[in-house]
Amino acid sequence: MSGIVLAVIGAAMAAVFGGAGSSIGIGKAGAKGAGVLAEKPNLFGKILVLSALPGSQGVYGLLIAIFILFKVGMFGGAADISVEAGQQLMWAGILMGLAGLFSGWFQGGVVASGIGAMARDESLTGKAIVLAVVVETYAIFGLLVALLIANAVQI
Repeated sequence: MSGIVLAVIGAAMAAVFGGAGSSIGIGKAGAKGAGVLAEKPNLFGKILVLSALPGSQGVYGLLIAIFILFKVGMFGGAADISVEAGQQLMWAGILMGLAGLFSGWFQGGVVASGIGAMARDESLTGKAIVLAVVVETYAIFGLLVALLIANAVQI
């Protein structure tokens, strides 16, 4: 397998797994939010804000995917890169993809629980957001490490 193919696989994994984590997380949060809206439609704005939080993992995965694709020159004539460089970029994409998958997935559970708590007591909204952001931290760590790895690859 060529280096460029490995790099593209890494870019795809970052985007797909990051997007999957966001989809799972938003799905969990949205399902809980829809149930709460049936009883308290006035909470729509707060539920929307909370439900959108797991969406950032898909954005992070997309950012790393685009970075990798630019790095290998996919938007201006792909460079012939070594297998080793392709593997390094693939691992950067896998790292971001897995960080996005799991943090988005678990953040959705935290958000769903926060929405449930907020349904009982609206004053808990800020605390629910803080708890959800704690999970987000690990997606940001994944983004940072993937970016550092990908940037260090010599093409």
